[in-house]
Amino acid sequence: MKDFNLNSPFLFTIAGAVILFVVAQAVFFLIKAVRRAKVIGMDMKSVKKTMVSSAVFTVAPAVSILLGVITLSKSLGLPLPWMRLSVIGSLTYELTAAETAATAVGASIASAVTDPATYAAIAWVMTLGILPGLIIIPLFMKKIQGSITKVKTKDNKWGEILITSLFLGMISAFLGVIFATVSEGLKGWIPVFVMLCSAVIMSVVGLLVKKCKVRWLEDFALPISMLGAMALAIPITGAIV
Repeated sequence: MKDFNLNSPFLFTIAGAVILFVVAQAVFFLIKAVRRAKVIGMDMKSVKKTMVSSAVFTVAPAVSILLGVITLSKSLGLPLPWMRLSVIGSLTYELTAAETAATAVGASIASAVTDPATYAAIAWVMTLGILPGLIIIPLFMKKIQGSITKVKTKDNKWGEILITSLFLGMISAFLGVIFATVSEGLKGWIPVFVMLCSAVIMSVVGLLVKKCKVRWLEDFALPISMLGAMALAIPITGAIV
């Protein structure tokens, strides 16, 4: 039996086919949109300007996605993170899903996954876990929005509290992962310290955007905070461990 290869040509072929399909969809709808714009008499200069500006503004999110792929590639290889983060998902979710699945089967993503069964379990959890959103949004989003609007109409204060509570509930789910290891002593606080560094960097970027009017930083706030926190994680870990 050959050793399991996280970066086998077969996995790259599957990932490439999925991503190619998604890119083809984007190109298809882009062509349809341009043709429709011509039919309804839109100014083509404005259409082209919108296309160029949209392409430029995808650079910042792309940096964050690239960081996610690099982060997960150490343990899961390139094909799976490349496919998952290129289609739908985020590093926060994918990392949490991968670690949860690995822990459930008695493994960890701290190092490269070498067991095919563990890899398959992680891939299934990462993929199936993101599917409910694709189903709920088109089928129930209108009803959910209507219910929230109804609550805000009756009592705007309670409506704002509801939205804030939902957001904080989502954040709390991810914070649980960060604080899960604090019982291990000072070493277990490393994720917390890195998170705080990221928050400080994000706050500084926010102040530069708001107070100093450095507007271009607004689109790069996330990758800057991620890169900064990842860089600071090295000396923080070295100092503690």
